[in-house]
Amino acid sequence: MLRMLILFSLLSSFSSGVMAQNTSLTFGIVPQQSAKRLAALWTPILEQISQTSGINIEFNTARDIPTFEKRLAAGEYDFAYMNPYHFVVFNKEPGYQAIAKQLGKTIQGVIVTRADSNIRKIEDLEGTQLAFPAPAAFAASILPIAELKKHGVSFTTQYVSSHDSVYLNVSKGFFLAGGGIKRTLNNMPDAIKSQLITIWETKGYTPHAFAVHPRVSETTKQKVMNALDDLNNSEQGKSLLSTINFKGIDSAKNSDWDDVRALNIELLLNESSTN
Repeated sequence: MLRMLILFSLLSSFSSGVMAQNTSLTFGIVPQQSAKRLAALWTPILEQISQTSGINIEFNTARDIPTFEKRLAAGEYDFAYMNPYHFVVFNKEPGYQAIAKQLGKTIQGVIVTRADSNIRKIEDLEGTQLAFPAPAAFAASILPIAELKKHGVSFTTQYVSSHDSVYLNVSKGFFLAGGGIKRTLNNMPDAIKSQLITIWETKGYTPHAFAVHPRVSETTKQKVMNALDDLNNSEQGKSLLSTINFKGIDSAKNSDWDDVRALNIELLLNESSTN
């Protein structure tokens, strides 16, 4: 009987160990681009983080930015890469904590138009319909829309789900102009990017946050933070980061986004408190 109990205990311990090793944590990436494009860019990076940290990290995203926001509000992602405004909101509730950000960069919103159009300044957009990714896309929607209103420009807004969709729609002439950010514009294929010019850009703000849900243990959080930092220290890591136009990963703390908090944007605050 004693031998059976010992054997059962050993088997239970082994089973628990296997389960722990097979447990995966989700890493949600804000859908600024198509899911297919994001998976191609981010899966190799997350695989490298998994290998370095010893923790299984799974790529995740959402079909559009509003769905991503709902999942952040519900705390569905263990780790997430989110825009600056998302971080300000979801740092409050459900309490995502900053762990890293892009090294040496600020986020800048842009308004783009076709290179062969007659649009050269935002006042030229009077009376037009403009494309934006989503209502709470910080630098690609919130800031450009605020600037247009500040200049008294009348326009109608069409949300097209992602930065890529904005660039594609503008390049095809479906909209005269649209909002995006420098990094995703630079990530576009040359065949599309070469058709576009930037007619306005925002000042720089603290970039997107890499953040962790408070349910994740301190040990796991530290391992992932170390793995992110390790990307800076190898040729393979640097090569992977270059695919998303990162020169490196920097450590971060919650207060780094005080510049965004100072804008007192309330677009998602009421929604997040009811989700």
